Amino acid sequence: MLLTTFLQASAEEIATTVEEVVPEASFSLLGMASKGGWLMIVLAILSIIAIYIFAERLYAINHAAKVDKNFTKDITDYLQDGKKKSALALCKKSDTPVARMLEKGIERMGRPLHDIQAAVENVGNLEVARLEKSLPILASIAGGAPMIGFLGTVIGMVQAFFNMSQAGNNIDITLLSGGIYTAMITTVGGLIVGIIAYFCYNFLTSRISDVVYKMENSTIEFMDALESGAPAAASGNFELDVD
Repeated sequence: MLLTTFLQASAEEIATTVEEVVPEASFSLLGMASKGGWLMIVLAILSIIAIYIFAERLYAINHAAKVDKNFTKDITDYLQDGKKKSALALCKKSDTPVARMLEKGIERMGRPLHDIQAAVENVGNLEVARLEKSLPILASIAGGAPMIGFLGTVIGMVQAFFNMSQAGNNIDITLLSGGIYTAMITTVGGLIVGIIAYFCYNFLTSRISDVVYKMENSTIEFMDALESGAPAAASGNFELDVD
């Protein structure tokens, strides 16, 4: 019994002594990032740019997607009644890609239908290009950030082996492990920035696809109305708009 008590006390004393000699290692992302060198500053700048592009494009795309489900029907109703000015006023008030497309089509009334459709499609292409603005930069960050991180790792490894070569016979394992630890930080940072930018890019492209679908659907409804349901509009003969 006394022997057991003595062994337990000795073990506790040894553990306390080890804790005092070997300080507890702390692991923080901020402290880790500070050891990554100047390339971490580049990655931080790229992350800020990616977040800004995502927020700005998301706002613009959400605004473009806000189209009243009865908008196209209201436009065709105005045209069937010969109220071209009212239809144009409604388009200007909406201020969306769909509204600008139909506005261009209304302005081309009286011309052949294929000319009207071509004008509407041209405006649609311009609107899609406007929605995709800055997305190539986001895609470049998604692909380039991991490469920058890997570059930092290679530079760090070169520095670590250079320090070992200068140490001569006094090579310490901590000399290599510390250099590798610092070198790998940039790879972690590059992957984090790249992954975030990659998912942001794909999310925005999916949202743009939804907007494009609405634009195409509205264009089809508009052209169908001109071909069949709005003879006065297709011919360019409008009554006096008294609204």
